[in-house]
Amino acid sequence: MVNEKNVLKVKNVEKTYSDFKLNDISFSLPEGYIMGLVGPNGAGKTTIIKMILDLINKESGEIAVFGKDNKKHRTEILQNIGVVFDTHCFMDEWKAKEINQIYKWFYPQWNGFKFEKYLEKFEISKKKCIKDMSKGMQMKLMIACALSYNAKFLILDEPTSGLDPIARDELIDILGKYVEDGEHSVLFSTHITEDLEKIADYITYLYKGNLIYSGDKMGFLEKYLKVKGDYSVLTAEMREAVIGIRHYGESFEGMIEINKKDLFNDFYTEAVTIEDVVVFMGRKNYEGHLECN
Repeated sequence: MVNEKNVLKVKNVEKTYSDFKLNDISFSLPEGYIMGLVGPNGAGKTTIIKMILDLINKESGEIAVFGKDNKKHRTEILQNIGVVFDTHCFMDEWKAKEINQIYKWFYPQWNGFKFEKYLEKFEISKKKCIKDMSKGMQMKLMIACALSYNAKFLILDEPTSGLDPIARDELIDILGKYVEDGEHSVLFSTHITEDLEKIADYITYLYKGNLIYSGDKMGFLEKYLKVKGDYSVLTAEMREAVIGIRHYGESFEGMIEINKKDLFNDFYTEAVTIEDVVVFMGRKNYEGHLECN
Protein backbone atom coordinates (compact mmCIF):
# COMPACT_ATOMS: atom_id res chain seq x y z
CA MET A 1 0.00 0.00 0.00
CA VAL A 2 3.02 2.24 -0.50
CA ASN A 3 1.49 4.51 -3.14
CA GLU A 4 -1.98 4.86 -1.69
CA LYS A 5 -3.35 8.32 -0.99
CA ASN A 6 -4.46 9.03 2.56
CA VAL A 7 -7.90 10.54 3.04
CA LEU A 8 -6.97 11.23 6.68
CA LYS A 9 -3.65 11.72 8.43
CA VAL A 10 -3.36 12.44 12.15
CA LYS A 11 0.19 13.16 13.35
CA ASN A 12 1.40 13.64 16.94
CA VAL A 13 -1.91 15.11 18.09
CA GLU A 14 -2.43 15.94 21.76
CA LYS A 15 -5.28 17.38 23.82
CA THR A 16 -5.45 17.93 27.58
CA TYR A 17 -8.48 18.29 29.85
CA SER A 18 -8.54 18.53 33.62
CA ASP A 19 -9.12 14.78 33.99
CA PHE A 20 -7.95 13.39 30.65
CA LYS A 21 -5.11 13.64 28.15
CA LEU A 22 -4.89 12.44 24.58
CA ASN A 23 -1.23 11.51 24.12
CA ASP A 24 0.74 11.85 20.89
CA ILE A 25 -1.83 10.21 18.58
CA SER A 26 -0.77 9.34 15.02
CA PHE A 27 -2.61 7.26 12.42
CA SER A 28 -3.71 7.44 8.80
CA LEU A 29 -6.55 6.08 6.68
CA PRO A 30 -5.91 5.28 3.00
CA GLU A 31 -8.56 6.40 0.54
CA GLY A 32 -11.12 3.73 -0.29
CA TYR A 33 -11.13 1.88 3.03
CA ILE A 34 -13.05 1.62 6.30
CA MET A 35 -11.31 2.21 9.62
CA GLY A 36 -12.81 1.19 12.94
CA LEU A 37 -11.99 3.48 15.87
CA VAL A 38 -12.33 1.37 19.01
CA GLY A 39 -11.74 1.60 22.72
CA PRO A 40 -13.72 1.75 25.97
CA ASN A 41 -15.77 4.80 26.97
CA GLY A 42 -13.44 7.67 27.79
CA ALA A 43 -10.63 6.40 25.56
CA GLY A 44 -10.63 9.55 23.42
CA LYS A 45 -12.54 8.43 20.33
CA THR A 46 -15.03 11.29 20.23
CA THR A 47 -12.31 13.81 21.10
CA ILE A 48 -10.29 12.67 18.07
CA ILE A 49 -13.34 12.93 15.81
CA LYS A 50 -14.16 16.44 17.03
CA MET A 51 -10.58 17.55 16.38
CA ILE A 52 -10.66 16.07 12.87
CA LEU A 53 -13.81 18.12 12.21
CA ASP A 54 -12.20 21.18 13.85
CA LEU A 55 -15.01 21.36 16.41
CA ILE A 56 -12.42 21.58 19.18
CA ASN A 57 -8.82 22.76 19.01
CA LYS A 58 -5.86 20.44 19.28
CA GLU A 59 -2.93 21.54 21.45
CA SER A 60 -0.26 20.19 19.16
CA GLY A 61 0.22 18.02 16.11
CA GLU A 62 -1.18 18.01 12.59
CA ILE A 63 -4.43 16.81 11.01
CA ALA A 64 -4.86 16.59 7.24
CA VAL A 65 -8.06 15.59 5.44
CA PHE A 66 -7.92 15.02 1.67
CA GLY A 67 -4.26 16.03 1.99
CA LYS A 68 -5.15 19.51 3.31
CA ASP A 69 -4.80 21.10 6.74
CA ASN A 70 -8.16 20.60 8.45
CA LYS A 71 -8.18 24.08 9.98
CA LYS A 72 -6.95 26.16 7.04
CA HIS A 73 -9.29 24.40 4.59
CA ARG A 74 -12.14 23.75 7.03
CA THR A 75 -15.06 24.92 4.86
CA GLU A 76 -13.92 23.05 1.76
CA ILE A 77 -13.26 19.87 3.72
CA LEU A 78 -16.60 19.89 5.56
CA GLN A 79 -18.45 20.19 2.25
CA ASN A 80 -17.08 16.75 1.39
CA ILE A 81 -17.56 14.97 4.72
CA GLY A 82 -20.70 13.23 5.94
CA VAL A 83 -20.93 13.19 9.74
CA VAL A 84 -23.06 11.18 12.15
CA PHE A 85 -22.80 11.63 15.93
CA ASP A 86 -24.57 9.50 18.53
CA THR A 87 -27.10 12.30 19.15
CA HIS A 88 -28.97 14.21 16.47
CA CYS A 89 -28.30 17.85 15.56
CA PHE A 90 -31.71 18.73 14.13
CA MET A 91 -34.32 21.12 15.50
CA ASP A 92 -36.92 19.11 17.42
CA GLU A 93 -39.79 20.44 15.30
CA TRP A 94 -38.17 19.58 11.96
CA LYS A 95 -39.56 16.83 9.78
CA ALA A 96 -37.71 14.73 7.22
CA LYS A 97 -39.43 16.48 4.31
CA GLU A 98 -38.23 19.85 5.67
CA ILE A 99 -34.68 18.60 6.07
CA ASN A 100 -34.63 17.79 2.37
CA GLN A 101 -35.43 21.42 1.60
CA ILE A 102 -33.04 22.89 4.19
CA TYR A 103 -30.01 20.78 3.29
CA LYS A 104 -30.11 21.62 -0.40
CA TRP A 105 -29.34 25.25 0.54
CA PHE A 106 -26.33 24.31 2.66
CA TYR A 107 -24.82 21.59 0.50
CA PRO A 108 -24.38 22.25 -3.24
CA GLN A 109 -24.01 18.51 -3.86
CA TRP A 110 -27.14 17.55 -1.92
CA ASN A 111 -29.05 14.77 -3.67
CA GLY A 112 -32.73 15.02 -2.72
CA PHE A 113 -33.64 11.98 -4.79
CA LYS A 114 -31.07 9.84 -2.97
CA PHE A 115 -32.34 11.19 0.38
CA GLU A 116 -35.90 10.17 -0.51
CA LYS A 117 -34.64 6.68 -1.36
CA TYR A 118 -32.93 6.34 2.02
CA LEU A 119 -36.06 7.55 3.81
CA GLU A 120 -37.94 4.79 2.07
CA LYS A 121 -35.24 2.17 2.72
CA PHE A 122 -35.05 3.02 6.42
CA GLU A 123 -38.85 3.42 6.69
CA ILE A 124 -38.54 6.98 8.03
CA SER A 125 -41.74 9.04 8.15
CA LYS A 126 -41.53 12.30 6.18
CA LYS A 127 -44.19 13.94 8.33
CA LYS A 128 -43.19 13.01 11.87
CA CYS A 129 -41.33 15.59 13.99
CA ILE A 130 -37.79 14.70 15.05
CA LYS A 131 -38.76 14.90 18.74
CA ASP A 132 -41.40 12.21 18.20
CA MET A 133 -38.99 9.73 16.59
CA SER A 134 -37.24 6.97 18.53
CA LYS A 135 -33.48 7.27 18.98
CA GLY A 136 -32.99 4.51 16.43
CA MET A 137 -35.12 6.37 13.88
CA GLN A 138 -33.25 9.62 14.56
CA MET A 139 -29.98 7.77 13.95
CA LYS A 140 -31.31 6.40 10.65
CA LEU A 141 -32.27 9.93 9.62
CA MET A 142 -28.77 11.25 10.36
CA ILE A 143 -27.26 8.40 8.36
CA ALA A 144 -29.63 9.14 5.46
CA CYS A 145 -28.46 12.77 5.50
CA ALA A 146 -24.78 11.85 5.64
CA LEU A 147 -25.18 9.56 2.63
CA SER A 148 -27.17 12.04 0.54
CA TYR A 149 -24.79 14.84 -0.35
CA ASN A 150 -22.17 12.84 -2.23
CA ALA A 151 -19.57 13.14 0.50
CA LYS A 152 -16.24 11.47 -0.20
CA PHE A 153 -15.58 10.67 3.44
CA LEU A 154 -17.97 9.54 6.18
CA ILE A 155 -17.12 10.04 9.84
CA LEU A 156 -19.51 8.08 12.04
CA ASP A 157 -19.45 8.26 15.85
CA GLU A 158 -21.39 5.29 17.26
CA PRO A 159 -23.74 5.13 14.23
CA THR A 160 -25.21 1.76 15.18
CA SER A 161 -26.19 2.93 18.66
CA GLY A 162 -29.94 2.47 19.05
CA LEU A 163 -30.34 0.51 15.82
CA ASP A 164 -32.00 -2.89 15.79
CA PRO A 165 -30.00 -5.82 14.31
CA ILE A 166 -31.73 -5.56 10.92
CA ALA A 167 -31.00 -1.84 10.59
CA ARG A 168 -27.41 -2.41 11.71
CA ASP A 169 -26.97 -5.05 9.04
CA GLU A 170 -28.45 -2.71 6.41
CA LEU A 171 -25.99 0.01 7.42
CA ILE A 172 -23.05 -2.40 7.20
CA ASP A 173 -24.13 -3.32 3.65
CA ILE A 174 -24.51 0.35 2.69
CA LEU A 175 -21.04 1.23 3.98
CA GLY A 176 -19.51 -1.73 2.17
CA LYS A 177 -21.03 -0.57 -1.11
CA TYR A 178 -20.07 3.04 -0.38
CA VAL A 179 -16.33 2.26 -0.49
CA GLU A 180 -16.45 -0.23 -3.37
CA ASP A 181 -15.29 2.31 -5.98
CA GLY A 182 -12.07 3.01 -4.07
CA GLU A 183 -12.83 6.74 -3.92
CA HIS A 184 -14.91 6.85 -0.73
CA SER A 185 -13.74 6.22 2.82
CA VAL A 186 -15.22 5.72 6.30
CA LEU A 187 -14.00 6.36 9.85
CA PHE A 188 -16.33 4.39 12.10
CA SER A 189 -16.32 4.70 15.90
CA THR A 190 -18.28 2.03 17.73
CA HIS A 191 -18.40 -0.09 20.85
CA ILE A 192 -20.24 -2.84 18.91
CA THR A 193 -17.11 -4.59 17.70
CA GLU A 194 -19.12 -7.23 15.86
CA ASP A 195 -19.88 -4.57 13.23
CA LEU A 196 -16.18 -3.93 12.68
CA GLU A 197 -15.48 -7.65 12.31
CA LYS A 198 -17.70 -7.51 9.23
CA ILE A 199 -16.52 -4.38 7.45
CA ALA A 200 -13.38 -2.75 8.87
CA ASP A 201 -10.17 -2.86 6.84
CA TYR A 202 -8.17 -1.00 9.49
CA ILE A 203 -8.37 -0.73 13.26
CA THR A 204 -7.24 2.14 15.47
CA TYR A 205 -7.45 1.22 19.14
CA LEU A 206 -7.31 3.86 21.89
CA TYR A 207 -7.07 3.18 25.62
CA LYS A 208 -7.05 5.93 28.28
CA GLY A 209 -5.89 8.51 25.75
CA ASN A 210 -3.07 6.36 24.39
CA LEU A 211 -2.76 4.85 20.93
CA ILE A 212 -2.40 1.10 21.43
CA TYR A 213 -2.58 0.01 17.80
CA SER A 214 -3.29 1.40 14.36
CA GLY A 215 -3.00 -0.75 11.27
CA ASP A 216 -4.79 -3.34 9.18
CA LYS A 217 -7.42 -5.46 10.92
CA MET A 218 -5.75 -8.80 10.32
CA GLY A 219 -2.48 -7.49 11.70
CA PHE A 220 -4.38 -6.44 14.82
CA LEU A 221 -5.95 -9.87 15.29
CA GLU A 222 -2.87 -11.89 14.34
CA LYS A 223 -0.81 -10.33 17.14
CA TYR A 224 -2.73 -12.21 19.82
CA LEU A 225 -4.25 -15.51 20.88
CA LYS A 226 -6.84 -16.29 23.53
CA VAL A 227 -5.56 -18.83 26.05
CA LYS A 228 -7.47 -21.01 28.53
CA GLY A 229 -6.52 -23.68 31.03
CA ASP A 230 -5.77 -24.75 34.60
CA TYR A 231 -4.71 -21.73 36.64
CA SER A 232 -2.73 -23.79 39.15
CA VAL A 233 -0.12 -24.90 36.60
CA LEU A 234 0.72 -21.38 35.42
CA THR A 235 4.28 -20.38 36.19
CA ALA A 236 5.21 -16.84 37.21
CA GLU A 237 6.54 -16.26 33.69
CA MET A 238 3.25 -17.43 32.21
CA ARG A 239 1.17 -15.21 34.50
CA GLU A 240 3.30 -12.26 33.48
CA ALA A 241 2.66 -13.05 29.80
CA VAL A 242 -1.13 -13.30 30.07
CA ILE A 243 -2.90 -10.02 29.26
CA GLY A 244 -6.09 -9.30 31.19
CA ILE A 245 -6.16 -12.64 32.97
CA ARG A 246 -9.56 -13.73 34.27
CA HIS A 247 -9.37 -16.30 37.07
CA TYR A 248 -12.48 -18.32 37.91
CA GLY A 249 -12.47 -21.45 40.06
CA GLU A 250 -9.54 -23.61 39.02
CA SER A 251 -9.47 -22.21 35.49
CA PHE A 252 -8.37 -19.02 33.78
CA GLU A 253 -8.61 -17.29 30.44
CA GLY A 254 -6.74 -14.38 29.00
CA MET A 255 -4.84 -13.18 25.98
CA ILE A 256 -1.22 -13.58 24.96
CA GLU A 257 0.95 -12.02 22.30
CA ILE A 258 1.62 -14.46 19.48
CA ASN A 259 5.37 -14.48 20.21
CA LYS A 260 4.63 -16.01 23.64
CA LYS A 261 2.76 -18.97 22.15
CA ASP A 262 5.53 -21.51 22.88
CA LEU A 263 5.09 -20.91 26.60
CA PHE A 264 1.53 -22.23 26.34
CA ASN A 265 1.92 -25.37 24.23
CA ASP A 266 0.03 -27.41 26.84
CA PHE A 267 -2.89 -24.97 27.00
CA TYR A 268 -5.88 -24.42 24.76
CA THR A 269 -5.45 -21.44 22.44
CA GLU A 270 -7.72 -19.92 19.82
CA ALA A 271 -7.94 -16.89 17.54
CA VAL A 272 -9.12 -13.64 19.10
CA THR A 273 -11.89 -11.31 17.98
CA ILE A 274 -11.73 -7.52 18.08
CA GLU A 275 -13.93 -7.64 21.17
CA ASP A 276 -11.50 -10.04 22.87
CA VAL A 277 -8.60 -7.66 22.35
CA VAL A 278 -10.56 -4.64 23.58
CA VAL A 279 -11.85 -6.49 26.67
CA PHE A 280 -8.57 -8.10 27.69
CA MET A 281 -6.57 -4.93 27.07
CA GLY A 282 -9.14 -3.06 29.13
CA ARG A 283 -8.44 -5.42 32.02
CA LYS A 284 -4.76 -4.64 31.94
CA ASN A 285 -3.23 -1.50 33.36
CA TYR A 286 -1.61 -0.81 30.01
CA GLU A 287 0.90 1.93 29.25
CA GLY A 288 2.82 2.59 26.06
CA HIS A 289 2.42 1.61 22.43
CA LEU A 290 2.45 -1.61 20.48
CA GLU A 291 4.43 -1.62 17.30
CA CYS A 292 2.18 -1.31 14.25
CA ASN A 293 4.14 -3.18 11.61
